[in-house]
Amino acid sequence: MLAEATALLLASLTVLTVAGPSGAPQGIRPAVSAVSTAAPAQAPSVTSASAGANPAVAGPGASIPTAHEPRGTALLDSLVARAAPPATVSATVTGQNAELSAAVGAAVDKASLRQSMRAVLADPPAPRSVSNWWSALDGGEQLRAALAAPELVGNLDGVPYAVRDQANRTVLRETIRDLELGLVGGTSRALQTRDDGQLQMLYSIADALGPAEANPQRQLITLDVEGAGKASIVLGDLMTADYVSYLVPGMFISVGGNVVEWVDTAARIYDEQVSWLALLDDSSAPAPRDDAIAASAVGTAPAALAAAMRAADRLAPEEAVEDERPTVATVAWIGYQTPHLLNVGSLDLAYEGRDAIASTLLGLDALRGADQPHVSLLAHSYGTTASMLALSETPARVDALAMIGSPGSPAATVDDLKVTGAVFVGEAAWDPISNSSFFGADPGESTFGARVMSVAGSVDLITEEVLAGSTGHNEYFSPGTESMRNLALIGIGQAELVTDGTERDALRTLALARPGA
Repeated sequence: MLAEATALLLASLTVLTVAGPSGAPQGIRPAVSAVSTAAPAQAPSVTSASAGANPAVAGPGASIPTAHEPRGTALLDSLVARAAPPATVSATVTGQNAELSAAVGAAVDKASLRQSMRAVLADPPAPRSVSNWWSALDGGEQLRAALAAPELVGNLDGVPYAVRDQANRTVLRETIRDLELGLVGGTSRALQTRDDGQLQMLYSIADALGPAEANPQRQLITLDVEGAGKASIVLGDLMTADYVSYLVPGMFISVGGNVVEWVDTAARIYDEQVSWLALLDDSSAPAPRDDAIAASAVGTAPAALAAAMRAADRLAPEEAVEDERPTVATVAWIGYQTPHLLNVGSLDLAYEGRDAIASTLLGLDALRGADQPHVSLLAHSYGTTASMLALSETPARVDALAMIGSPGSPAATVDDLKVTGAVFVGEAAWDPISNSSFFGADPGESTFGARVMSVAGSVDLITEEVLAGSTGHNEYFSPGTESMRNLALIGIGQAELVTDGTERDALRTLALARPGA
């Protein structure tokens, strides 16, 4: 039964792929739980779409021909009817998973089923089509679809992020369990070595997700448990954040070896952005809350004024009002296979990255509808090339692009990139990749048209913090660097506060801050 249901899902998505993009994004918001091999999966809470949900808006690509929609919807109706009897929808996920697992064991060739799903994910439907398909299902149908094929649902751009997170956590938890049982059961040494390596990679993802009470919340919106793997972990809420920053990695960044470090980097960017937004909000307040402290700060540097305001917050908590500051979300994105020394000279993986980045951005566009956030790509090394391919050869667009340690651009100038705001480039001393122009034009050349982002180190005029410089190819994301400061500011749309290493930096005070941040 499950095989037939999943086959129908695959067939439905194939129809949607041919049909083209569509709109009307809506979805469900399940509870988010931490990954644990001991605890059972938590059922997504199925709710109807909110009356205040954002309407679909026209995005890149044409609308799906209506003649195709009934076909896809009819096939999906068959899927949800066969995946689980309606009477069992309110049962626990544990019970349903047990029933589905039994069905799979009795009637499904799991390897063949997974191969079919992976084939769809390798060439997925347009995110707007996926969003349209998902919104056409009622809550019970959405739940049954997620239970029938979590590996597929969890990786489809256009499905709500909370649903994908729950589906991917289920796959992660169950794959860990199966691998652990397989190692205990005893297999050949070669299989044990392979499975142990895969298991360590999955443990790393679980570690990167952190506890259920992690603040900010973390969601697993991409998961590939095969081979070198793929994983994307969000800090914050992509459905409500005012500013969204995607960290795009380059050579040698792998899930098994670097996902924890990559999420830590995203967390530092998140914290810096939150701090800057708080400082900008405080500096734009009409009057300080503590007259005595404000008076002591008159005529002092902006950093002293900011410190006085923060002190006032601590001394007068009773005067605090509801925090309505803008919010951020950062994504530790490892959504493509990054290169190593033996294949870094080829663009093959950059094209894979191009398609994955484009799908990611179009998925966010489809889900956010009329309430679009400020979106930035913060790309490193080979990831800059993949990002520029996405922004020059697909309908995807962003508000800002920052490139550090770039090996070259397939685009001739910034005018070839779909970036509505500023494009920045940072190049560290002793970085052998910068200025190599290996894959085309050097983004650091003035003729390319990008703005310089200093990574050499300085003293922040606003906060009076001493910022370290970055050296070589792999220090751009080091804590306390000028590079990290500037990346954070680019992600919240404060291009005029980004330092460039010239005398103009002496003029970069809060007076230049973009209003509304």
